[in-house]
Amino acid sequence: MTLAARLRAFLSEETWDFAPHERPAMPGSPGSPDHPVRRRIAYGAVATLLGLTGGLGNALVSANTTTLAGSLGLDPAEIAWLPTVYVMTNVSINLLLIKFRQQFGLRPFAVIFIALYAVLTLAHLFVHDFASAILVRAASGMAGAALSTFSLYYFMQAFPAPWRLRAIVVGIGVPQCATPLARLFSPELLAMSQWRTLYLFELGLALMSLGAVLAFRLPPTTRQKAFEPLDFVTFVLFATSAALFAAVLGLGRIVWWTQASWIGWALVAAIPLLAAALVIEHHRANPLLNTRWLASADIVRFTVVTIMARIVLSEQSYGAVGLLTVLGQNNDQLVPFFTIILVASIAGVVASAMTLDVNRLAHPVMLAIGLVAVAAWADSHATSLTRAPQLYLTQATIAFCATFFLGPSLLFGMTRALQQGTGHVISFIALFGMINSLGGLAGTAMLGTYQVVREKANSAALVQQIDPTDPIVQARLQAGAGGVARVIGDPGLRSAEGGALLSQTATREANVLAYDDVFRLIAVLAALTFLYLLFLLARRHWRERRAIAA
Repeated sequence: MTLAARLRAFLSEETWDFAPHERPAMPGSPGSPDHPVRRRIAYGAVATLLGLTGGLGNALVSANTTTLAGSLGLDPAEIAWLPTVYVMTNVSINLLLIKFRQQFGLRPFAVIFIALYAVLTLAHLFVHDFASAILVRAASGMAGAALSTFSLYYFMQAFPAPWRLRAIVVGIGVPQCATPLARLFSPELLAMSQWRTLYLFELGLALMSLGAVLAFRLPPTTRQKAFEPLDFVTFVLFATSAALFAAVLGLGRIVWWTQASWIGWALVAAIPLLAAALVIEHHRANPLLNTRWLASADIVRFTVVTIMARIVLSEQSYGAVGLLTVLGQNNDQLVPFFTIILVASIAGVVASAMTLDVNRLAHPVMLAIGLVAVAAWADSHATSLTRAPQLYLTQATIAFCATFFLGPSLLFGMTRALQQGTGHVISFIALFGMINSLGGLAGTAMLGTYQVVREKANSAALVQQIDPTDPIVQARLQAGAGGVARVIGDPGLRSAEGGALLSQTATREANVLAYDDVFRLIAVLAALTFLYLLFLLARRHWRERRAIAA
């Protein structure tokens, strides 16, 4: 047997005889046979490994951007490209991955993408410049989409048939637990050998995932010819547009929106590219993106609510962590804080799976957003004396809500896609991935911009109230000068240093007030989204009663 024949045999799908109820629900998805308990446990372990590997690929970098910037010699704008380029490749790759699975099967899909991810991560350990870091993050974005999909499929094999919908909730929730987990142990990894340890750990996860997928195969899928020439045209247009939007949202608040000319040029290019992709898809018989269905009232409402949910849930990743960072706390000091967040995130996944009701999928989303409004309003009373213990309850609530709402939100759209036919699933997966990836970036961009604007306004207001002739201000200046008297002998320099220390204190207070403003904004947005959902549910209930009466 030649090498090419052996490779084809290695990548080929197995042939199984499925019972009618065990057949794959659609081409590209695995079959659903009954498994013995031991095999279900193995599938569950592999699913957890794949989900955490996919989530940690970006979380390890996002949680340690400051340390990585120093280790790699990058400025703030350059290091911001690393998590952004992950989103740029992750946001649209599912358009091709779904059809790849449908045409070539599950096994080549898994082996090719996970192996590519491992090879590029290994290469980065030897070539550690900015370009190689970008390449690894881009590969991580593509592999993250593949790993998340496989985690979902393995969880569906780990649960018995009546619990398959709960398996979807768990599968979509587990990768969300990666961010607090990354913040828990990344300080120890960085202490060993700085950035190299992070990439070695990422490489180890990739190799373990590859080995697990090879050792425990999914049941094979049915295959069909899926790709059409126009698919690649649409993908190039859509992916380029989505990547440009991701770059703008990820870097805008750092290079500042009106200061970097490339932001305007990126938007000038992105909008026509997206329009061209939608025009092509609108007139196709078998579109990748079903524009008519995506423009229906139900899906538009779903999109609006989910985007708002992603924005307000940025309260934790940007708001609370940013506030504690301004107050001088870092990952080393926040281990109990992130432990509580991790436990709350896991509790949200479990509670979402256990309370799932396919007839009431909007209710968990409404409850989660309402709780975020309450928690954000409580956080808006933070002061410069606030520390992590004062935020335990509110941040645990938000972490719980972040994983509690995600599964029902996915199923809400998925059930409506399946009602229209399996061809609509690709459109929905593309929409859901774009909402979650770009929605998260949009939330951070919006809140970060608002925080900077409010910090400048608060700083100006505080400085205007500082009168050098005020005895209290004079005492503060003298206290600051006295604190450096042992190392600075010149009275003039001591006085200047006292003024600098007072200026630092004013800046810190302005930042704390700005974060309070951010929390209030989040509370208002979450409350409005909650009321909008309540209105939709009340209107539907009223229409159902009216129909029964008629």
